[in-house]
Parts: sequence; structure tokens; C-alpha cells
Amino acid sequence: MVYCGKPSRGCQMCRTRRIKCDETKPTCNQCAKSRRQCPGYKDEFDLVFRNETKATERRAQKANRKALAQKQGPRPDAEADGRGSQALAHSRDPFSNQISVIVPNLAIPPEQHATCHFFANFVLVPHQDGSRGFMDYLVPMMKNESSDSHLTHAFNACALASLGNKVTANGINFGERALGAYTKALAQTNVALRDPEASKTDSILAAVLLLGLFENITAKQMGMFAWGSHIEGAVQIVKARGRNQLRSKIGLLLWIAVRTQMIIHTLTTGKAPIYGIEWWMADAVKSAAAASCQSINIKAGELRAEVTKLMTTLARTPENIELMLALIRRAQLIDQEAVTWLRDVPPGWRHKTVAWEDNVPGGDYSKAEVFPGRVDMYPDFWIASVTNMCRTSRLIMASIIVRCAAWVCSPVDYRTTPEYATAARTSVDVITDIIASVPYHLGWHLSRKDVIARHDLSGFACGSDEVVKGLSGYFLTWPLTCVHSQDYTTDAQRAWVCGRLKYIGNELGVRYALMLSELQIRLPSMLIRRDGLVAQPYPNASNVEQLLSSARLAPPTSGYAMNPLQQREAMQKRQYEDTRAEILTKATATAGQSGQWLAKKMLAV
Repeated sequence: MVYCGKPSRGCQMCRTRRIKCDETKPTCNQCAKSRRQCPGYKDEFDLVFRNETKATERRAQKANRKALAQKQGPRPDAEADGRGSQALAHSRDPFSNQISVIVPNLAIPPEQHATCHFFANFVLVPHQDGSRGFMDYLVPMMKNESSDSHLTHAFNACALASLGNKVTANGINFGERALGAYTKALAQTNVALRDPEASKTDSILAAVLLLGLFENITAKQMGMFAWGSHIEGAVQIVKARGRNQLRSKIGLLLWIAVRTQMIIHTLTTGKAPIYGIEWWMADAVKSAAAASCQSINIKAGELRAEVTKLMTTLARTPENIELMLALIRRAQLIDQEAVTWLRDVPPGWRHKTVAWEDNVPGGDYSKAEVFPGRVDMYPDFWIASVTNMCRTSRLIMASIIVRCAAWVCSPVDYRTTPEYATAARTSVDVITDIIASVPYHLGWHLSRKDVIARHDLSGFACGSDEVVKGLSGYFLTWPLTCVHSQDYTTDAQRAWVCGRLKYIGNELGVRYALMLSELQIRLPSMLIRRDGLVAQPYPNASNVEQLLSSARLAPPTSGYAMNPLQQREAMQKRQYEDTRAEILTKATATAGQSGQWLAKKMLAV
């Protein structure tokens, strides 16, 4: 961008005629006198970002060259080859006939640059009614924030970290600046949380959500652990604020944002949702279709947490076998709800298959933009992300059904059961659907205008919608992680998904996707192995328990420090710890400390 002189505020007709406009509104007197139709005046915003006439550009460029020559003086090597000071002001692109002007001393502060980058990549603003945005509450909130508030520091931390993940600049350490802003935000947020009034404000809740996003963007050693802590803190703030927050637009948007993050946290860690589905969904609906999907997600999270807890406490008795069969039926009902939701989405939400790709460049699936098969297009990628969340709930329900069937039929191989066969078919179809949505998320269509006429329902708060955004990758990380971890995913699909996660981490700046790509979790097989470790004895082992219980108070045998029951329990514990360590080692692979924490949560070990 070059400075093209002071902008004229005159009407377009007077500017074209190159006469002075008296700027009378709504119609200037010059146009009235000449009986011409006055086209009106430019918007104030357009006066800042404009295309001036070539003559004005040339005048500004000439002034810039003169000022630069006076300031720096002629370079000896430039004088020797006859280029003079003009060489400092002009540069020629070897691939273009256009001459660009280098404007001296046009330094943009890194924070300002980072702010524009963050709004352009992560703040999705709806263009129509409905909750088709993401963090759009930040647009009005940041206008009223002081430069030293906890929200401003949290915003700057995310903005600088996001920009630093995508660009490098001489002399500017974006990561260090981002960490400094994060530290300030964390300190000020903790102070505000101790204030009964300040802890309930919109700004404190928005700041906590941004701190959680920072952990995902940077993916430091214990980033996933810190992210979970921030989300749990946000839930407590929402609880303290009460339902009055739903009366304001920003309050409702923040509530929905916390609910969305809470769902992902629940599905990731296996923890039961904090508070029930009625508490989260009552009166907090902006998009009926999205709210119905989130209800299904919360039910899935509740059931998964319940099953995981029961697996560690129930003995295999006839009564408990019936309980497990009831859990299978509950999972099947939730899965059917998801099927119905996907079938009956509003017409404006339906995706369309627009291409079928067979080619894998160089045979390298990890570098391929599209996995062989169909390519689906969506009205916008917020809708695509909601749809994929429903699909991931189906994968979780299939996993629960197989786990319960394995518990019931143990020690018989669970893969011989009809429940496993049905779950495998369901999961293969869902995996195919999620994979078909990925090219749209990652901008496959942007260079293929002939494939589909795009009708965007939402856009970003800054920048162009014609480039791939960091938010699209952020939305994809959880669905791709679910696909990557499934037993039913083929090796080719897993290699491709791993490549897409690395693309999101390296190219879109969402670094925790890199950690997720390193995990080697396999579901439901690893969960079933874990369930077997912690399960109570088989029904026919009860006699053994009765025999050993009589030895609980018996003195240790000569030469042993423990009695027989203690010896048995110690042996079981040692076996459990050894197998647990083996599972974690396989699941974590090279994902590091943060990946190990996530693997522990996903596998409940």
C-alpha cells in the first residue's frame, strides 16, 4: 500500500470534472448549477481505504522520492552506476512490469498487525440472523477496552501467538511478546476473579476463553492441561453470573461459546458435563438446529462419563449385565437422534457433493489435499463444523456400544458380536463423511470457482474471505482427532488425516494440531483393554474372593511382609501399572507431555 496524497471529500462528479466541490449535502451546488445528477459522497471508511487516480499517485510518489533523497543522501555505489536516489525509492518485481514504491518509515506496531491478523483469521462475524459466528462478541467489546485491561492482554497474547506461528520478522520475537501478554493477562485475570463484581463481567469471561485459545494456538508442554483448567474456570464464571446474562446479546454469545468449549472438553476428557443438559440449553438458543446438535453432544458426553465410571466399579453379575445392556440401548437411542438430526437439517444447512477425486500426487497421502473419494461443499464452514460435531458424537456412541458389549461377553472376543459389526459399519460411514468435509474447510474450493457458486452466510471481521483461515483449522482439529484414533480408520486414511493435522499446525498456526497428529490412540480397543484391567472379577471368581477374604486378617507367611490377600492385590496393582504404562507409551508416541496428559484423559487411565 502506498500513500496517495490527502483524500478529497468532494462528490464523485466534481472529482471527475476536477473542480472544487462545496461538499453541500445531500447534493452539492456545483452539480445543481450544471444540472448534473450528484452521485453523492464517499463513505468515511472508503476515504481511508481507496484507489486514487494515477495522477494523484504520481504526485505522492514524487514527493516521497524527494523526501527520501533529502533524508538519506546519494549512495556512492548508486551514483557510480547512475541510479542515484531513485534506486532507493523504486523496486522492480522480476515477475511483473509494475513498479512499486517503497515508502520509508512506514512502521506498523506488531500489536496492531497482530490484531488485524487475528480478526481476519479467528473472529467470524455472522452476516445474517442466527448464531453463525465465532468470538464475534470481541468486535464490540474490544472497542471499549483500555490498553492495559486483562481482556486486552489476553487478546494480544492470542493475536501475537497466532501471527508468530505464521510469519517471522527480523528483530521481532512474536512468541516472547505473546508470552509476556499472556502472563499479564493471567495475573490481572486472577486479581479480577477475586473481586465479587469484576469476576462476573463479560470482559473477564471473554478473557478466560481467550486464555484457553492461547493454549491451543501455542501448544506448550502442558497446554492441553491448562486449556482444560481455563474451560472449567469459564464454566464456573457462567454459573456465578446466573441466567440474567442471557438477556444481553454479548452475554448470550459468551454463554454459547462456553457451552461449545465445555462440550469439547467433556468429549475429550471423558468427564461428565458440569451441570445438566437442561441447565445448559434452557433459554440459551440462538440457532435451533445448532442447539439441537449440542443437546446430542451433551447427552453423548454424559453417557460416556457414566460408562467409564461404571466400568471401574461394577462386578460382572447378572444384574449388572442387564445394566450394561440398558446402556447399549441408551447409546443406540442417542445415535438415532444424531441420525435424525443429520437427515432433517434445514434446507440451508445441506451439503452437496461437488467432485470425486481419485488422484494422490506422488502417492503420498500425507501431502494430498483431498483423500480419494467424494468432496462435499457446505453453505459455510460454521455449519460444516456443527455437522462434524454431530458425527463425532456418533463415533463416540459406537465406541460405547462396543465397550459395553465387550464387558458383557468377556472373555469371548468382542469382535464376534453383532454390536461390533454394526458399530464398524457406522464408523466407516461417519469417517468417510468427515473426511469428505475436510477439503472445504481447508480451502480446496477457493481456487476452483467453476466447481460451485459460493453463497457465504458469514465472513471474517477483517481481511479477505478468499484465503484459508486459522479458524477453519481450529474447527477441524477435534473431528480429525476422532477419525485418527478410530480402530476402523484405514492406514491410508490415517496417513492423510495426520498430514491434514500437520498442515493445520504448520500452515494455519494452530499448533496443538501438531501434538494431536503424534498421538497413536486407538479406540475402542485401547478403552476395552483398559476396562479389562480395572474390571471386577468374573462371576465364577467369587469363590476365590471368599477364600481369600478369610486370609485378610491372617498373619503373613514366614519370609513375606504381606498376607496372601495383600500379595494378590499387590500383584494385580503391579500388572495394572505395567499394562497402563504400556498403553500410554503406545498412545502417546512422540506427542510429549501434553499429549500424554490428553491420552490419559481420553483413555481414563
